[in-house]
This record gives sequence, structure tokens and C-alpha cells, in this order.
Amino acid sequence: MISVTADTFKLAEVFTISRGSRTEAKVLTVRITRGGVTGWGECVPYARYGESLESVTAQIESVPAGITRAGLYAALPPGAARNAVDCALWDLEAKTAGKRAWQIAGLPAPRPETTCYTLSLAEPEAMKASAARNAHRPILKIKLGTPDDMARLEAVRAGAPKAKIVVDANEGWTAEIYTELAPHLKRLGVAMVEQPLPAIDDEALIGLVRPVPVCADESCHDRASLAHLRGKYDIVNIKLDKTGGLTEALALRAQALAEGYGVMVGCMVGSSLAMAPATLVAQGAAYVDLDGPLLLAQDRENPLQYADGMVYPPEPALWG
Repeated sequence: MISVTADTFKLAEVFTISRGSRTEAKVLTVRITRGGVTGWGECVPYARYGESLESVTAQIESVPAGITRAGLYAALPPGAARNAVDCALWDLEAKTAGKRAWQIAGLPAPRPETTCYTLSLAEPEAMKASAARNAHRPILKIKLGTPDDMARLEAVRAGAPKAKIVVDANEGWTAEIYTELAPHLKRLGVAMVEQPLPAIDDEALIGLVRPVPVCADESCHDRASLAHLRGKYDIVNIKLDKTGGLTEALALRAQALAEGYGVMVGCMVGSSLAMAPATLVAQGAAYVDLDGPLLLAQDRENPLQYADGMVYPPEPALWG
């Protein structure tokens, strides 16, 4: 039996990116029960990719009750629906076999990984204050993506003078804005910039000087995306809601590394259940951005543990 429910998690504070603001995370929880054992997974439908709670629910409900992970590739396209079902199947298989998901995947036991902490897009003084409150964290990810981001960059660096900084423009810049900001990214010690241009316009990155590495997010979904990234990006951001689950995420990581890309593992704003499978993909990644639960006012039971800027692998009571 496959069931899907909608769940809402209130955020600790308003979360803003270049495309808008939100005060809660709306997710879908999938449960698959077979032989008295239930596995579960979570996805976050994302309007940027034409998804809604209703459309993704319909996709999940279209899946045959006896679906396998291999069968999912034909049943659903990459995206949120396939992610939740795939992760539920991994959890179900682990529980049924009495093993951990990483063992079934043939991976070493996962370890804690340093994760970014995201600062919401705001006016410069507010971002400076937020950076100062979180300056103790090892990596700050700052949301930008407006024509006047220079003041925000300066403010965040002033608020957290020693923190490692990565920038996420969420497709909000033009080639001209990026070219103007690029040398300042280097000057201010920014380690990486994520998706500076809209995915449909990223051909403009070819030939542009990249003083800091550039990461593909909206431009990279699954392995098929890699053919279109050469010459534009140095790093790919792997998110399970884009790949359509852990199965494809692991395959994308392997192929991206083989083709010479760095790997970042990111997330939508969701609960620990959504982050748990991603911790397996995050092992050894150049950048890990699995801070979704830290942005929530309340998380799932048996949540992931975060300490000293690190995210720890899930306990079996949560997932896998």
C-alpha cells in the first residue's frame, strides 16, 4: 500500500530568496507498507519546476502498489514525486532486511559532514546582523539575486569576518551583473557562487571569467543535465527533489565526479526526513547544504542531530 499525506512545518522566521518569501514548509510524506513493514520518504514540490502539492500527489497516487526502485524510472520523471517514493522504498528495504540503507547501497558507514547555514535575503543591515549572530558557524550561505547585491556582500562579510561564505543568486543575476560582481566575490573571500544566471540563459557563462567556482543548481537535475553544463560550471548541486530520489542522486554524484565536477549536496526547505537520505550522497562532498531542519520551528520526531556546524547521519528510527 502507498499513501501520501500533506504536512506543514512552520519556519522559525521568514525565509526569503530572490523568487519570494515563505513562513512555512509544505511537504508531502509518502508511506509504503508491505508485509507489515512501513518505509517512508518526504518531498518538497517546487513551483519553479512546475510542481504543486496537488500535481505531485497525483503523480504519487498513479504509482502501482508493487512498484520497485528500478520500475520508478519508467513510472515517474525526475522530481519530487519520484524522490519521496524512491526514498520510502529505500527505507522499506532497509527495515525489511534488517540493514542500514548505506549497507544496501554498498557505501561505507556515513560520518558527520560540515553543513552550510543559510542566511535569508534581506536588507544589508539585517543580513549583517544575521551574519553576526551566526558568525560562529563554519560556512554561511547567503541568498542574493538582486541588481544591488554589492552592499549585501559587504555587510555579510563585515558581520562574519572569519566565516567561509558561499553565495546563492537563485538565477537572479544577468551576465552583466555577474561580471560586475565577480571580482568582488573573490575580494570578499567568497568560496563559490551558485546559479548566478537563469538556467535558460546560462550559455552566457561560457567564456566569462570565473574568479571563484560556479555551481549549477537549477541547471542540474539528473545525469542527463551534465551534457549541457560543460564550460559553464565547476560544481553541481545535487538535490534529491531534483534527481527524483536517492538512487539517481548517487548515480549523478558518481558521474559528475568522473567528469571532473565538484559536488555540492543541497536541499529544499524540509524536515529531517527529507535530509536523511541526502546525508549518504553528501559524504565527501565539496559543499554540503543540508540545513533545512535548522530553519524550522519544529521538526520530525527522532530528528537529525546538528552540532558544531555539522550534520550527523540519521538513526534508524528516522530513516534508513
